[in-house]
Amino acid sequence: MNDNPLDLLPELLILAGAVIGLLAGMFLPRDRQRIVAWICALALAGSLAATVAAAGRDLMAYEAYAVDPLTTVARATVAVATLLALWLAAGWARGAAREAEVYVLIMLSALGTVVLAGADDLLVLVAAYLLASIPAYTLVAFAKDAQGTEAALKYYLMGAFMGVLMLAGVTLVYGAAGTTAYRPGAPVVAVILLLAGLLFKAGGVPAHFWLPDAAEGASRPVAAFVTTVPKIGAFVALFRLAEDVFREPLLLALIATATMTLGNLAAFYQDNVRRLLAYSSISQAGYLLVPVAVAGRSDLAEPALLFYVAAYAITNLGAFAVVQAAGTDRLSDYAGLARRSPWPAAALVVCLLGLVGTPPTAVFVGKLLVFAAAWDGGYAWLAVLAAVNTVASVFYYLRWIRPVFAGEGAAPKARGWPALVAAAGSVALGMASGALLLMR
Repeated sequence: MNDNPLDLLPELLILAGAVIGLLAGMFLPRDRQRIVAWICALALAGSLAATVAAAGRDLMAYEAYAVDPLTTVARATVAVATLLALWLAAGWARGAAREAEVYVLIMLSALGTVVLAGADDLLVLVAAYLLASIPAYTLVAFAKDAQGTEAALKYYLMGAFMGVLMLAGVTLVYGAAGTTAYRPGAPVVAVILLLAGLLFKAGGVPAHFWLPDAAEGASRPVAAFVTTVPKIGAFVALFRLAEDVFREPLLLALIATATMTLGNLAAFYQDNVRRLLAYSSISQAGYLLVPVAVAGRSDLAEPALLFYVAAYAITNLGAFAVVQAAGTDRLSDYAGLARRSPWPAAALVVCLLGLVGTPPTAVFVGKLLVFAAAWDGGYAWLAVLAAVNTVASVFYYLRWIRPVFAGEGAAPKARGWPALVAAAGSVALGMASGALLLMR
């Protein structure tokens, strides 16, 4: 046991950013609320620096929180992804009556996501689930329009229902084992109930129904955040449970298959780009569940999950950043985008091909690792299904890419620096990791 609070410095810095930002927002005039965004950004940068400084540590803090490579990668990925989300939100929230609250809610949800990744006790897991979820519900409804309110209600009801099921699973585990610490051999019913809440956060079948409505009804930066950042903590938490508690790899493999397949099928004929990205997010959740299914059965499972989740977060946020820059959700409105806004169009192509898994993007390396982990873990059929789904996904991404270059419509002029940064990051990460793999 280690009771040093500095072991939790990255989390404490995110919390400090949220608290200081909230207090500052109470006293700053409306035209200077942007200062809160800078406070939060500095806190995230500090959290990232503290994470890098503590990299390589492997210990249990307060007998309930793991500080290990899984937590380290989750901390770093959440910090970077939330910085991008804040950048997107700053343009949307500027001048709003409650601008500061937008940034604070994003920080609190990000904090819950990090704690979700590091939790090594079921009660901490539940607390993190709530912290990651409740601010997100508020963000989806923040614009107070009819569509956003309906989306938030669906999001909340699904989250509350799945959360109750997860609490029931915690109760069963405690009744069987007499402890809420992660221990192997949980009853199958308890495993299924525990999966409910985490699959909701991850966007996996059958708890995926909220994603398209939330992505379409929320503001664009909020949609980018809620469909990306909470997944990071959810998948790391699922991986921990699969290693320490679950003993049902076939169940997880079947859920992965259903998730990637249904997500792809639903995305095929979407004409709203936000719903298309939402269903794409569901299919990506299926791929991310593959290394979870082979956790403990392959040494490649952990690096595959960690690299893929980081690559996906950057790439998905980049695609949403182009949607925000373009200011339109209809697929047909992107016709001719390359002529009027060549750089955002290039970023969009990189991000969409990245989501397919095209070299030299980071998701390409992530998918190779996922396929290898499934094969090495004795689930060759799952690797084949994931590859087939990857090929099938090319269809709906190309439905978006083709009119960008071949269309004759008057696409809106867009400026997308966040998208360019995300696209460049995806390519740089993919090339660097690919070079490292070749050297090995």
